[in-house]
Amino acid sequence: MLVGNETSREQYIRTGRNLEFLTIGWNSVEAIIGVVAGLIAGSIALVGFGLDSVIEVSSGVALLWRLSLDANAARREELEARTLKIVGVTFFALATYVTYEALSALWGREAPQTSYAGVGLAALSLAVMPILARAKRRVAAQINSRALQADSRQTDICAYLSAILLGGLALNALAGWWWADPVAALIMVPIIVKEGAEAFKAEACCDSCH
Repeated sequence: MLVGNETSREQYIRTGRNLEFLTIGWNSVEAIIGVVAGLIAGSIALVGFGLDSVIEVSSGVALLWRLSLDANAARREELEARTLKIVGVTFFALATYVTYEALSALWGREAPQTSYAGVGLAALSLAVMPILARAKRRVAAQINSRALQADSRQTDICAYLSAILLGGLALNALAGWWWADPVAALIMVPIIVKEGAEAFKAEACCDSCH
């Protein structure tokens, strides 16, 4: 029975790794388009979205490392804690950047240009990210991984940010509300900070359990 359970776990680990490879590939493309299009248009929200994709890539790499060492059962809690700490730090780094840039844009009344590439990127991400997040949660539940669960929440956040970004870009393009873009970026910040805090809270729990 134990052998069967271990075999099943290996299958879920393999699925988890495939999901992280998909996350890294998708978000690498998303990051390049988001940052480049955001810089061209002067959109803080779009640049912030692109940088969130960079963070998702970092999180994906950390999860691949975690899953690749899963066979060492004695170190699983330690690996969970380290991975969660990496995820938490990246959340807070993103929140700091987005807050600074959004407040600077509001203070300087910097109006972004319309970015149709950004609108398309946000719409596509809004469709894909929830599906990827659900798949990660299923695997996380099967292997009891807080780190993968946190990573799935980060993927959920990507979907939330896509919706917020889409709203800000659309209001700027259709209504000419220049302030909608930095305000949309600021709306992202509490969501990002909350998930960073949750990652550190789960990491502390791993340490105490270990």
